[in-house]
Amino acid sequence: MMKEKELNLKIEKLIKQLTNNPDNTKLLHERAEIYTSLQQHGKAINDYLTILKINPKDKIADAKLDLLRSIIKYSNIDIYASPNTNMDPWMD
Repeated sequence: MMKEKELNLKIEKLIKQLTNNPDNTKLLHERAEIYTSLQQHGKAINDYLTILKINPKDKIADAKLDLLRSIIKYSNIDIYASPNTNMDPWMD
C-alpha cells in the first residue's frame, strides 16, 4: 500500500485531471478508493454520489456507497457502545 503522502499527491493529480473532465467516472472511482483507504469516508461518499448522478446504473459506486454508509453508521454506534464510562470517547 502507498504511503499517505503518496496517496495525497495522487489525489492532487486526480483533482487537476477532474477539473478538465469532471464527468470522468473512472477518475472519480480512483479518487474515492484513495479517500476510502485514507479513511476520509465523507469525501469518498461525495465522489460516489457524483458518480451516481452521472451514471445512476453504476453498480460498483452504489455498492461502495452502501458499504461506506454502513461503516460510518457502525463506527458512530461503537463510540456510544463502549462499556468504559470513565473514558470520554472524543478524547483520544
